[in-house]
Amino acid sequence: APARINGNGAPRKSAPPAAIAPREPPPQLNPRYKFGEFVVGSGNQFAHAAALAVANQPGEKYNPLFIYGGVGLGKTHLVTAIGHHIWAQTDRQRRVLFLPAEIFMNELINSLRRDKMGEFKEKFRRVDCLILDDVQFLANRERTQEEFFYAFNALIEAHKQVIITCDTYPKDIDGIEERLKSRFSWGLSVGIEPPEQEMRVAIVLQKAEAISVRLDEDVAFFIATHIRSNVRELEGALK
Repeated sequence: APARINGNGAPRKSAPPAAIAPREPPPQLNPRYKFGEFVVGSGNQFAHAAALAVANQPGEKYNPLFIYGGVGLGKTHLVTAIGHHIWAQTDRQRRVLFLPAEIFMNELINSLRRDKMGEFKEKFRRVDCLILDDVQFLANRERTQEEFFYAFNALIEAHKQVIITCDTYPKDIDGIEERLKSRFSWGLSVGIEPPEQEMRVAIVLQKAEAISVRLDEDVAFFIATHIRSNVRELEGALK
């Protein structure tokens, strides 16, 4: 079989057809949320750089990585992109688990009802990367916070990557135990700000290209001028 080129530019031999097994990414990872589709600007460049560092060296840099910001600014997109990158690393198939905080809480409740807490705990301790989205939804949920605290400690001690998103800076989250807030600060906390006008135009054009729509720049500028709050509303206006 002819040689193929890997991501580092070095040739490698093709595997026999029988040895090729399709690898589907974890179903929780949105296939549209990858680094290639993320538009970088002044409001998110630090978060983007930190995300790339974590994606390339999970468990070694910025652990945990805590990304905060308002609704629709790209937090979920960025952490999902990290998940895709870690999962796709070729040294070995890494186990990535992405969970909205509400799903984490619901799974805990179901495990308690069915007396399957052992399985619940093991699920979170055997992953290589845990991504918990919208941690603010754990506010005032004492038992849920307790279980997340234990899972968090176990993963950090095993040098596994923990990634968390929230709508506010960790110290400012209401209803979250101080011991959790303290641990959120162990790694790196980085915010995402609303996009400036140039970035909003770029986002509209990129989103249009993704859905195969030819959009004039003056139309993109018109949309970006009138929608200033977040990326999600820009995408809604485009549609």
